[in-house]
Amino acid sequence: MKLCLKWHNLSLLYIWSAVQEDKIKNMKIKKIQAFPLAYPEPHYKGIERYITLARVESDDGLVGWGECISQFREATLATQIIIDQGFAPMLTGEDALDVERHWHKMLDHIWWYGPEGIAAFAVSAVDMALWDLKGKALGLPVCQLLGGQVHDKIVAMASFIFDMEDLDWTLNEFRWLREQGYRVVKGGWGMRPEAVFGLDRQRDIEMIRRVREVIGDELEFVIDTPGHRRIWDVPTAIQRFRDLEPYRLKWIEQPLPPQNFEAYAQLRSAVMTPIGTGEDEWDVESYKRLIQSGGVDIVQIDPGRCHGLTGSRHVIKLVEAENLLFSAHSWSSALNTAASLHMLASSPHADCTDFKPHESPMQHELVSDPWVQADGYVAIRDVPGLGVTVREDIVEKYLFG
Repeated sequence: MKLCLKWHNLSLLYIWSAVQEDKIKNMKIKKIQAFPLAYPEPHYKGIERYITLARVESDDGLVGWGECISQFREATLATQIIIDQGFAPMLTGEDALDVERHWHKMLDHIWWYGPEGIAAFAVSAVDMALWDLKGKALGLPVCQLLGGQVHDKIVAMASFIFDMEDLDWTLNEFRWLREQGYRVVKGGWGMRPEAVFGLDRQRDIEMIRRVREVIGDELEFVIDTPGHRRIWDVPTAIQRFRDLEPYRLKWIEQPLPPQNFEAYAQLRSAVMTPIGTGEDEWDVESYKRLIQSGGVDIVQIDPGRCHGLTGSRHVIKLVEAENLLFSAHSWSSALNTAASLHMLASSPHADCTDFKPHESPMQHELVSDPWVQADGYVAIRDVPGLGVTVREDIVEKYLFG
């Protein structure tokens, strides 16, 4: 009798599993929406910044969220239009789990006005939301869907903006980061366009010397320069790299205009300090040109910009093939942080992720379970999807347009 009951229970379990699997296979996209958000950024002394969220809902009520770092007000509104009026009608009713096919479909749709630029933001947000939804439907963290989990935790690189006009404030920030247990710290740019790192050679050297004194020898230190402003040409960049060699920088980020691959190759062949760049790239083709140029050591990838997690996954294959390292350029919301962590967790060539060290609206209000670093690392959560829970009341709070 007990044996019959056992087989009966196993049969019921098998039938239930088959029904659930069939239900998941037939899960359809019910609704896709875009939400343009504006918020004050405390790491930039309250300056208003912008992101666009994508919300994808299935016909059985599951919801996935994604984000793009659209950055400017007009770009954020334009991204909303592409998602609401372009992608939503096209993907509604489709298989919710067929993420790669939807990614190709979106790229085919934007053939005339993409794939670089605002359309890439829209692809990134929707693709990220689809991965979140798929993970929730299958009960798996996204990194396991991307090919497997290689890392249990990722180095959090505390990243903030220099105040080049207030050295004491900047040094106190670095001192506080050390006290918080970070292992890698990054600073750069400046609070005003007229006072950014890279403009004044002696001031720059003095700042880096003082920062290294404050953080000690054991912390790794990254400098971020506004290369798109063409502050340095190649000879100047070589000089500045050599000026800073005594301070043992982990890398110098975007020292030259991002599109000048030839200049990056010249610089890399002449200096010892590694070069980080890539945050301005859009798609697999532009990353291929960057990597093949030979001008980069640390490839920066932002899943909220370069066609989402699907695009990022294709770029990572190029990075791995060239035996380079990559970091995540993630300085927006907790959703992009989540996507970056899963992206990094799935590859042995991962280095670290940008991480906002202070509380901020998009990191600590937007989700009910914000990311927290411990001893300089952020742990990968063993929960389905991206691993964060979006608060829709906060979405409404920061909604504009």
